[in-house]
Amino acid sequence: MRNYIFDFDGTLADSKKCSVLATQEAFKEFGLDVPSSEQIEHFMGIPIEVSFKEMTDYKFTEESFETLLQIFREKYKAFENDTLTVFPNVPEVLNNLKSKGKQLFVVSSKKTNVLLRNLETLKINTYFKDIIGSDNVTNYKPHPEGILKLVKLHHLKKEETVMIGDAIFDLQIAHAAGVASCGVTWGSHKKEKLVKEQPKFLIHEVKQLLVLEECMLNEYSK
Repeated sequence: MRNYIFDFDGTLADSKKCSVLATQEAFKEFGLDVPSSEQIEHFMGIPIEVSFKEMTDYKFTEESFETLLQIFREKYKAFENDTLTVFPNVPEVLNNLKSKGKQLFVVSSKKTNVLLRNLETLKINTYFKDIIGSDNVTNYKPHPEGILKLVKLHHLKKEETVMIGDAIFDLQIAHAAGVASCGVTWGSHKKEKLVKEQPKFLIHEVKQLLVLEECMLNEYSK
């Protein structure tokens, strides 16, 4: 593989605590029933513009929904410095991949400005050639638009490209885009859930990205 496209939350960074706290505080302040941690974690792979409506039966107006999103963004920013961390070995592995001539990208359900701020805070922003946030696409994950946009912009060969993520949505976007998929088991979705999506690769440790061809699902699951 030459082109590595990463999800952010649950793949590069451990943002679970930050996302759960910010979501629960936002729902509480808005006056909604507070979703459970498990419910929030399940939807972490898709944008809040979609997931928040899945976690409540409340009928939003356009204005009221924007208010909820704004509350969440304020809460997230307040929590992120104390709760957002990069997963162990991620910086070293990214540096190793880049030094070997690999092209690295991010396709995230976060808005681009937040994604960039988070990458900069974690000091891993310089490893990536380009990033795609939710505001850069018309169709959110698991629609393949984010990946296809990178393929077109950077003239990537699909057979040399892999999408790496911790959620089933990341694997679904890879399949839809026609690139290889790699599930990681240290994020929001368990191995059993990822395996059902039949990723080409399945890894349990960040360092396995350096030997990805050895981690094909059928071989690694034996």
